[in-house]
Amino acid sequence: MTLFDLPLDRLTDYRPERDEPADFDSFWRRTLDETAARPLDPVHRPYDAALTTVTAYDTEFTGYGGDRVHAWLLIPAGIPAPMPCVVHFLGYGAGRGFPHDHLVWPAAGRAALVMDTRGQGATNPRSAGATGDPHGTAAPQASGFVTRGILDPAEYYYRRVFTDAVRAVDAAAAHPAVDGRRIVVHGASQGGAVAQATAALRPGLEAAMIDVPFLTHVRRAVDITDQDPYQEVVRFLATQRVPETVFRTLSYFDGLNFAARATVPALYSVALRDTVCPPSTVMAAYHHWAGEKQLTVYPWNGHEGGAGRQRDVQLRYLRSPADRL
Repeated sequence: MTLFDLPLDRLTDYRPERDEPADFDSFWRRTLDETAARPLDPVHRPYDAALTTVTAYDTEFTGYGGDRVHAWLLIPAGIPAPMPCVVHFLGYGAGRGFPHDHLVWPAAGRAALVMDTRGQGATNPRSAGATGDPHGTAAPQASGFVTRGILDPAEYYYRRVFTDAVRAVDAAAAHPAVDGRRIVVHGASQGGAVAQATAALRPGLEAAMIDVPFLTHVRRAVDITDQDPYQEVVRFLATQRVPETVFRTLSYFDGLNFAARATVPALYSVALRDTVCPPSTVMAAYHHWAGEKQLTVYPWNGHEGGAGRQRDVQLRYLRSPADRL
């Protein structure tokens, strides 16, 4: 890995202009209002995870379009209810796996809700299943998810994912063991993009922890990285040749525009050798974030970012509000 993006001395104040559609707010208000008109209907089925200090639930709730979204809800033993909670969003292509894959937050005394990303990941045969994405379109797309419905913001894949994420917070807050005033959203890469958007779209969060977020400062990312998933956009445009339409759709989902609206405290991380989510795109969102914020920089890492080191930073951030700016 080499340093291919802007040097750190330029990244420290990199705050580019945002490409924002005039109806950005009304688009998302309409989307969330339409979804809120459907009952959330959360269901928590006890799941035998063979764990002794964490109670696991195979959870589902109503997301975008009335679709049922699956999740794990993990409740640590010995913590008085209602307790704080981390709502975790997954990276690109990942499924929710098993409860034992997500024990760090319960070990820190917080409940955890891990949302399955619709259409992605493998099914755990012992669970209630994975979350499907039954919404189709007659429009073409490249392989993957990034160009699914990309010719129309109303049909775009991440409209459904971001809406599911807002409802995931609602589902966590509705559980009697969870303190709905102390919910933190978290994710890396695709999960970071989802957490970034959710922090802007869902009021009342405690904080957001955002690692190397995808779908952010998208036009620059597409221009400077040859890595997937951004290259899915390039492959699409190589045959469809409608860049104005594509980038207009993406402007409704660009993390820069969500960051400018998010007012909760945020903990970001960026890796300077990240060729998947280039550091300038992450720094752009960080500098546009409207709330209090902190940043951890990993000069020698790629898309893995800080990994365990960053988790240590996050655990300490959650443990003491004094660690926040």
